[in-house]
Amino acid sequence: MESIYKKLAALEKSDGKGALCTIVNCSGSTPRKTGTKMLVYEDGSIFGTIGGGALEKTTIKNAIDIIKLRRANSFEHTLVQDLGMCCGGALTIFIEPILNKKKLYIFGAGHIGKALAHFASEVDFSVTVIDERPAELAPLKYNGIAVIHKKYSRAFNELNFNNNTFIAVITHDHAFDRDIVSFCANQPHQYLGMIGSVRKVEIAKKAFKTGKKLTDQQMKAIDWPMGIEIDAITPKEIAISILAKMIDVRSKSLA
Repeated sequence: MESIYKKLAALEKSDGKGALCTIVNCSGSTPRKTGTKMLVYEDGSIFGTIGGGALEKTTIKNAIDIIKLRRANSFEHTLVQDLGMCCGGALTIFIEPILNKKKLYIFGAGHIGKALAHFASEVDFSVTVIDERPAELAPLKYNGIAVIHKKYSRAFNELNFNNNTFIAVITHDHAFDRDIVSFCANQPHQYLGMIGSVRKVEIAKKAFKTGKKLTDQQMKAIDWPMGIEIDAITPKEIAISILAKMIDVRSKSLA
């Protein structure tokens, strides 16, 4: 049987929402004991059980509220008085929302791409780097960062885009950047950014508008030039400015 921890990991990587319910204290006669866990999804479906009956029904309702509020809380229950259950005990259930881990696709494994990958993985992004150059990808394989060694257009089919997806376009060729941005802007995502000077961005916008590849609204949603406006010079500094922007977008989505 699949474990609850695998279900949690899958939920973190998905676009769905849920809450983990754990019995943290119990006394007297209770249907399940301390440490028992149940996962509740936003539609009210569950994985695992804390004992069924009125207790479970109430806990599912509380979990759905926690998912909406995005804030953990504890709930105390006296089974006879509060829930009309035959068990004579009492227990406390801690319910915590499961926050989706944000996926970050980095197109381009140059100096900035590698630096961004390392920094982003340290602040809980799930990072995948895509590049057609094996020598550039090699250093990343030993640092827990997923890599895809393919031409960018051929890698698209291997990527799963959803509303938690962050995308950074940092390749070694401006034409590649435009092709990737054109594709990704039409996929579900939370953040899409492209590196470049103001002039590079203006050229890209003109090309998209002339070719009718992207709408004005789509182009307005792109972060380009990518990152926050600081006087960044080195690849690591530029990567930090990009990551700072992503963290800001991520944090606001959780508020």
